[in-house]
Amino acid sequence: MATPSFPPVVLRNGVVVEDPLSSMLALLRGSWHFDVGDPSRPTSFGEADLRLANRGGARISAAEIAAVLERRGAIEQALEAIAPDASLARVADSVPWLPLRQLFDAFAGIRGIGLAKVTKALHPQRPALIPLLDSAVRKYLEDDDLGAQVPFGERALHLVRGYKSDLDRNRQAIRAVRLELARRSCGLTEVRILDLLIWSAVAAA
Repeated sequence: MATPSFPPVVLRNGVVVEDPLSSMLALLRGSWHFDVGDPSRPTSFGEADLRLANRGGARISAAEIAAVLERRGAIEQALEAIAPDASLARVADSVPWLPLRQLFDAFAGIRGIGLAKVTKALHPQRPALIPLLDSAVRKYLEDDDLGAQVPFGERALHLVRGYKSDLDRNRQAIRAVRLELARRSCGLTEVRILDLLIWSAVAAA
């Protein structure tokens, strides 16, 4: 069966993914983790979520897990204000920016816990909303990075806003890829699709 064609995904710095579906299918043949959180616990956050992040490569130590769990109340309070299906692919006014900032703020100042570990822990909880801000994606978003001198939550939120601008610019192509992947029983969100395409482009640069 012929692979359907889709519009290209236009990334920054002149990078164009001409065939995003084929790129995603190639990535899916690799050893990627696409875990999501327990849908029966949409506002809970605990050690199991941090262990899940470690299976995706977060490398959160036992001491860091203990430190994060001391903030569990603030983390869960912020999660309660964010619908489980909240999506960065929707119009900007529908994105829960303030609760998202509060969620990021709950992790501020924890030794050894940076943007990569935080977003790897939170992405499975809100997979359509929170991108994985690892070093590759942060490098890609460097024009939107306010730097470590600003408050943690402010920096994270500004990066997510920058990420959304790329998602909005490629809305048609990425949505088409998501629907085709869903048809093939692979339920990835637009956020995760863009994340993988960015990672692949950065790695190839």
